[in-house]
Amino acid sequence: MNAEHSTADPEGPSATRQEPIDLTGKVAVVTGSGRGLGLAYATALARAGAAVVVNDLDAETAERAATSITEAGGRAVAEAVAVGTSEAAQALVDRAVAAFGRLDVMVTNAGILRDKVLWKMTDEDFDAVVTTHLRGTFTCARAAAIRMREQGDGGSLIMVGSPAGQRGNFGQTNYAAAKAGIAAMVRTWSMELARAGITVNAIVPVAATAMTETIPAFAPYIEAMKQGAPLPGFLRKGEGFGTAADCAALVPFLASGAARSVTGQCIGIGGDKLALWSHPHETAVAYADGGWSPEAIAASWATSVGREPQTTGIPAPVIPGGGAA
Repeated sequence: MNAEHSTADPEGPSATRQEPIDLTGKVAVVTGSGRGLGLAYATALARAGAAVVVNDLDAETAERAATSITEAGGRAVAEAVAVGTSEAAQALVDRAVAAFGRLDVMVTNAGILRDKVLWKMTDEDFDAVVTTHLRGTFTCARAAAIRMREQGDGGSLIMVGSPAGQRGNFGQTNYAAAKAGIAAMVRTWSMELARAGITVNAIVPVAATAMTETIPAFAPYIEAMKQGAPLPGFLRKGEGFGTAADCAALVPFLASGAARSVTGQCIGIGGDKLALWSHPHETAVAYADGGWSPEAIAASWATSVGREPQTTGIPAPVIPGGGAA
């Protein structure tokens, strides 16, 4: 299925008519926000007026991130805790309420990687990633939803997905499974929390981070960016690949009144690209009177539902003049 394309001109005539996103009075928790994408999300929320609880496993990193926000004129406090358990989730919600009186936004960004192919992945590799990403998203969302329902005036759950969870990725059984699970939870929670006025969405970011620096096709461009060079257009548009700050713009939007009708969605962002991911759906159907036998399936597969099998994996980046990397 081809994606439908549209282009917005931020400098065009409509730019002057855009109302600024104002989150004054709102309180947010951003897990894993000591650095990288998480810090970009927390900073963007604070710039829009929200008070933010910054979270990191390391207390010094969390404090440093919170200080960077307050020194820029925002409001932020730090809470150092390892995301995953119910106790950690409750500590984050309690910190928001104690410091700022309420909770309106939960962003579940915390995550780790333990990449290995299936036959080399240990139970510990699998459990560590699933605990942080999937269980951590569940426990934090649950604690936030309970608080938001008690407050009675809605809220926003913003979960963090990944292209790996949408398409799979070699060597990432644990990570891809957790991110796919997050997308499924988002769709479920959007239905369960609709009456409470709580929106639930997943963002699917693509950005220059410590993880993507290891991708050979991206590495030289990321290194050049560190030296002050802009990322080329084929990356920012064609691959939807940019900086952490590029991805952060989506978070204040989803936390705002402008997105009150947006829920149950997986939304990609990166570089100059904004995209809506499809939900899983049937792409081909065939029928047999009285039901199917194994032999009938085998006989018809290649000319019916199996005629155009679905692809797997994240497409390799296309480098101008060099084809796919």
